[in-house]
Amino acid sequence: MTAATEYSLAELCIVAASRAFESDGEVLATGIGVIPRLAASLAMKTTNPDLMMTDSEAWMLSEPNPLGKRPADFIPATESWMGFSRIFDNVWSGRRHAMLGPTQIDRYGQTNTSALGGSYEAPKVMMLGARGFPGNSISHPNSFFVPSHNTRVFMEGECDFVSSVGYNPERLPRGHSLDDIDIRLVVTDLCVMDFGGPDHQIRLVSLHPGVTVEQVQENTGYPVHVPADVPQTSAPTQEQLGIIAALDPHNQRAVQIKDNPPGVRTA
Repeated sequence: MTAATEYSLAELCIVAASRAFESDGEVLATGIGVIPRLAASLAMKTTNPDLMMTDSEAWMLSEPNPLGKRPADFIPATESWMGFSRIFDNVWSGRRHAMLGPTQIDRYGQTNTSALGGSYEAPKVMMLGARGFPGNSISHPNSFFVPSHNTRVFMEGECDFVSSVGYNPERLPRGHSLDDIDIRLVVTDLCVMDFGGPDHQIRLVSLHPGVTVEQVQENTGYPVHVPADVPQTSAPTQEQLGIIAALDPHNQRAVQIKDNPPGVRTA
């Protein structure tokens, strides 16, 4: 496959995030947001055809739906009913992998989707809420996408409000161990990371083209484990870009990262 020479940062992130799902086998993928959804859809179309996906309503699909308005004659590739009860069966059994974008991610991999500043009763900013994230984070793998890697997201100290379980032994649910937590991949506009460092420290997996280790550490509020050899994030192939374009015919990916920068940074 021929690597593309021109691609956007969003497209680079979609391809990098799709690798979170490539070895999952037959699990339910839930991509929350444009880039996570395109990443899961790309994986289903390429590296993991066994991946399961819903239409975000109540049907299982054998082909991922494209984003946005579809032609009047579009027929989704529905296979079977997939209501809430069946979704929860997948959640509790661990046969689901979700990717979403938390507002804060602390050194333990705990995240915040609920409230910022002040107290929970009187926060400075109220957000979506924890919703099902506490149970999801202990029941199945999760990955994260962050469109702007900075110290407000990867903040010093613990999250303002802990919405999900991470590698913090002080907050583990009774009867669970750190081995039950599976934060698979963290993809940002600077790099790809995971929590595979010593004692589940956040670890640098790859640097996007033109980004330095120093930039990643400066924009992370806690130490990042840097292996001796850090590769560059692989460029999309022409085939992958074609699939992404078909999955996103209205180019919603172009507004997911500020100013829609190119995938290769220049000085």
